[in-house]
Amino acid sequence: MKSDDQQEIIIKSLNQISTIDLASLPTPLDEARRLADKIGLSKLFIKRDDLTGLAGGGNKARKLEYDFAEIIKGGYDVVITAGGIQSNHARMTAAAARKLGLDVKLVLGGADFDIPKGNLLLDVLFNAEIRYLVDDDANSSLEKEMQKWADELLNDGRKPFVIPIGGSTALGALGYVKAMQELAAQIESNNVQIIVGVGSCGTFAGTILGAKIFMPEAKVIGVSVSRTVDAIKNRTIELIRECSDLINYKINAEDCSIECYDDYHFEYGIITETGRQAVELAANLEGILLDPIYTGKVMAGLIDLAAKKVI
Repeated sequence: MKSDDQQEIIIKSLNQISTIDLASLPTPLDEARRLADKIGLSKLFIKRDDLTGLAGGGNKARKLEYDFAEIIKGGYDVVITAGGIQSNHARMTAAAARKLGLDVKLVLGGADFDIPKGNLLLDVLFNAEIRYLVDDDANSSLEKEMQKWADELLNDGRKPFVIPIGGSTALGALGYVKAMQELAAQIESNNVQIIVGVGSCGTFAGTILGAKIFMPEAKVIGVSVSRTVDAIKNRTIELIRECSDLINYKINAEDCSIECYDDYHFEYGIITETGRQAVELAANLEGILLDPIYTGKVMAGLIDLAAKKVI
């Protein structure tokens, strides 16, 4: 089968899966000329998924379009999710729930605050009920607490829907399969390297799968903000396999090239010195705002990999 014919079949399968409009798409692709020159790259483009629009933007909006379509279709009345104390996913999930008239509960790994700041302040503004796991943000503990809360709500006659940490489901990862279709239409050649931050692996898996379909010459490189490379590879392969099944795309996930680096963080939620420098560099040279938890560390990784000639 010709690749064009295969793409058409995959696009048809993608379009048959229900979504609900939450993001402002397509997001721009901005060339960062001054930053590229500074760090020794011939060209550098930034896919502006900070401009997806939902409650301040971010990558999670693409995933939530799939999750909330399932939630509305299923008649659920309350959404539960979890993350770190400054979770972008928690903030955007709370906003999406309120936009669609649903109740929202958050389990956050960290201590309660007298004066909430950052994403936590927005969680409070969206009137999300929050449970804190003090000094315990391990994923397994967060997941157990979400399920416990869901059981309590079921006993009270509610119908809860649990979205995993980071929204990292095979269904949500389809948002980044589509994002690669979007990106392919914005660039002249797909012989590029795509640097993407990796946390709970959903965006990474969708990007790898989407690039394989729509940008077959592209190389996807992950920069971890929390997990080890081994943990990332195992979870990413699992998500690619499940995601490809949803769109009837035959792929051996184990044969996918998964390149990722875990050298640019030491503890989730804590800024690194190189991350701080990357945030300042992007702001001063391009007027682009990165954050200390995620994209600052990813930019620090990109800068170092460029210096080492990996990219």
